[in-house]
Amino acid sequence: MAKETTKEPKKAPKVTKKAAAETPERLRIKVQAYEYKILDNSVRQIIDTAVRYDAKVRGPIPLPTDTKKYTVNRSSFVYKDAREQYEMRTHRRLIDILEPSGKVIEALTNLSLPSGISIDVKMI
Repeated sequence: MAKETTKEPKKAPKVTKKAAAETPERLRIKVQAYEYKILDNSVRQIIDTAVRYDAKVRGPIPLPTDTKKYTVNRSSFVYKDAREQYEMRTHRRLIDILEPSGKVIEALTNLSLPSGISIDVKMI
């Protein structure tokens, strides 16, 4: 019987954790707010800052709106059928910044946004 030879595919070079930590491939920014107008202005400000430093931006991607509904009695003791209903809407957007440089990250950390905006940044 002839000897079978199999060629193994070449493996990609391993990236050390230090090198990966210094240059993130992507910044994923999730922005949340109760008012959509303030949210859209803040997202526009983030994108303008990233584009000013020649970063590639993907987004803003609108995520589903979370709606929390609350029902309370109008009266404290009688009239059980009379009720008030309230709802809180949380609007969300997602922005990906591809291959950000140090200048982009520094500019985004120094960015001042209005109150009521919640930001979550992940380096992927």
